[in-house]
Amino acid sequence: MPKMKTHRGAAKRFRVTKNGKIKHKKMGHGHLLSSKTQKRKRKLRKIGILDASFTKKVSRMLGL
Repeated sequence: MPKMKTHRGAAKRFRVTKNGKIKHKKMGHGHLLSSKTQKRKRKLRKIGILDASFTKKVSRMLGL
């Protein structure tokens, strides 16, 4: 059976931490920022940790 290929789109969007959690950039910080509050934009700068319900699906896409 051939090796599982890494989903390249997922590989660009997700990284795995040392403890095995999957981190991602929060959405909504790309454009149209003038209408968003400073507090909202500041919270969007932080790294997000993927929810447990998606971890299995994304880790399979990453080839883990």
